Amino acid sequence: MESATLTGVQLEPALKALASARRLQILEWLKDPVAHFPPQEHGDPIEHGACNMYITDKLGVSQPAASRHMKVLLDAGLVIATPRAGYVYYRRDESAIERLKADLAEV
Repeated sequence: MESATLTGVQLEPALKALASARRLQILEWLKDPVAHFPPQEHGDPIEHGACNMYITDKLGVSQPAASRHMKVLLDAGLVIATPRAGYVYYRRDESAIERLKADLAEV
């Protein structure tokens, strides 16, 4: 059975992504990356998001664990990944998050 979709965001992967306290915390930090992460050498925190290295450090988990969390968020369409200088930077996809909120209001 396919995931339900009302306005384009697949609900099931998004809900699974949001079912983790760590992933919710990451999304919260990415609302204001300047306030939650140190200055970055290769990427602008507003334009590109937070570096995967900083997300990993702040979560206090291994790099593979952090990568799995980010992949779930990425596959759900809730974040956008931007590769730069050998690192991956993540930022929230605000339009997808707004669509998801609208979809959930219709449920």
